[in-house]
Amino acid sequence: MNKRHAATTATALALALTVAACSGQDSADSSGSPTDSGTAVSHIHGLGLDPSDQRLYVATHEGVYTPGADGRPQLVGDSKDDFMGFTVAQDKTFYASGHPTSGGNKGLIKSTDAGQTWTSLSLSGESDFHALEHAHGTVYGYDATNALLRTTKDGTTWKNGASIEALDIAVSPHDPDLVLATTAEGVALSTTGGKTFTNGKKPVLAFLSWKAQDALYGIDPTGGLNLSSDGGATWTKVSTVPGGQPQALTAISAEHVLAATQDGVYESKDGGKTFTKRLAVESSGGH
Repeated sequence: MNKRHAATTATALALALTVAACSGQDSADSSGSPTDSGTAVSHIHGLGLDPSDQRLYVATHEGVYTPGADGRPQLVGDSKDDFMGFTVAQDKTFYASGHPTSGGNKGLIKSTDAGQTWTSLSLSGESDFHALEHAHGTVYGYDATNALLRTTKDGTTWKNGASIEALDIAVSPHDPDLVLATTAEGVALSTTGGKTFTNGKKPVLAFLSWKAQDALYGIDPTGGLNLSSDGGATWTKVSTVPGGQPQALTAISAEHVLAATQDGVYESKDGGKTFTKRLAVESSGGH
């Protein structure tokens, strides 16, 4: 089940807090959270910028948020479900997964109005995708319920790939068959579109994001931001993202990077050399 796979991967990567939201959704949602006031978020699972207006969207344990006029988190739509996997596909079009507040798995869901409303596409009740990527007209997903890499072109018909214990995935922007996954041993490589993977190779990274061919970003469990210009063959540490343990990573372009840590969402426009806090995160002890 998803809780067992998530816990195994998190322990191996020393990232228990990163995925603890998945195993603790029921108690947290029933007892309330700091977001009840609409002014704080915790346990971030995904980040993205809408290309249509460059607005920041943050997928969390308690719904999807965006900075309001005052800079504080503002709930998008009315859902406070637990959003796990999350990706911005194109203008106002998002894909996500996670858990309803009532429990269970969302499968794959889609929004075409920038997160205001969501439609269930497939695998409702069956799968919880902890990582989602949209590239080459395809949704790539890491199904944590079944520890499986899966792909779909239409959102409803899926192809099963390799069985793998992973935390995050990234897809080459130029090669639909080149997929990377973060594992306890290091970064695993697929040249078959996720059908097979090599064993993980160091460094051990928590999250990956690959928007430009020569700019693959990875963040390690301590917040160290690493850059590879050769598809993950070699890595160079660029900086350490402020705020401690990482929770999410999204590259917007070769120089533009978003990262979430324990105390905030940070943005860099110089390839990760410097970061500015975009949104504050408030930790909650009950998750």
